[in-house]
Amino acid sequence: MTDMGLMTYFLSIEVVQSEKGIFISQRKYARDILKRFKMEFCNPILTPVEQRLKLKKDGSGEFVNPTRYKQLVGSLRYLTATRPDITFGVGLISRFMESPRQSHMQVAKRILRYVKGTQSDGILYAAHCLNELVGYTDSDWAGDEKAKSTSGYVFDIGSGVICWSSKKQQVVALSSAEAEYVAANRCATHAIWLRRILGNLHQEQKNPTTIFCDNNSAISLSKNPVFHERTKHIHAKHHYIRDLVNMKEVAVHYCPSGDQVADIFTKPLKTVAFLKLKELMGMMKYEDLGLV
Repeated sequence: MTDMGLMTYFLSIEVVQSEKGIFISQRKYARDILKRFKMEFCNPILTPVEQRLKLKKDGSGEFVNPTRYKQLVGSLRYLTATRPDITFGVGLISRFMESPRQSHMQVAKRILRYVKGTQSDGILYAAHCLNELVGYTDSDWAGDEKAKSTSGYVFDIGSGVICWSSKKQQVVALSSAEAEYVAANRCATHAIWLRRILGNLHQEQKNPTTIFCDNNSAISLSKNPVFHERTKHIHAKHHYIRDLVNMKEVAVHYCPSGDQVADIFTKPLKTVAFLKLKELMGMMKYEDLGLV
């Protein structure tokens, strides 16, 4: 066995280890994507998705080459390995792989314009931070053209996020509280998975994993086993979170919407809000590490 030193590159992910901590990014891969799709000279923008954007299956414009569209979406999806800030946008354009139109391609290329200005962005896991797992869960309500909601969750340890997701819910939620409750349940199930992984790495979580939610009704549902008139239709699988709360595996707490990091995975945001949540996830530019 040969000691080859500190890891610096793995599966297109660049790893920088310093006194400040561990920084991961995909700078070269981002440049390669821009070059592959002839966007290396495009004008950069501050957000990946336009606020209040509503995409539909029957979009506007001519049909585009589906193979080319799938290649672009697939390339961007791999970039989300270190770029949670584009996860919602990539998930959105992934819904139109079958018959993409020009309007769908324009949204995909807007994400490339955002990547152009943020090629060196990555996640910093600061040294000397507590290894405490914390989760955030959120959902929009009926944001899809078929009135389905989008769930989002993110987990961090110390100073940087380690796991995140943006996914359209399978059922139509009849209220915002129901949509948030379904999202919270999904977040809680992943918390258990992460707790087990950390346990195998000898980083056992001694306390219940805190999950932050910005909807008080959803929080009450996670703690109250009583079926009410407006919630009795919710599928039994979404009540798993109640068992986890009772077993003290997770603890659901309220946080203000302005500090709800998972909001970035549920809908397009204003520039100020987007940049704030991006920073809260531990994202920064490589140049700001002070190593160049």
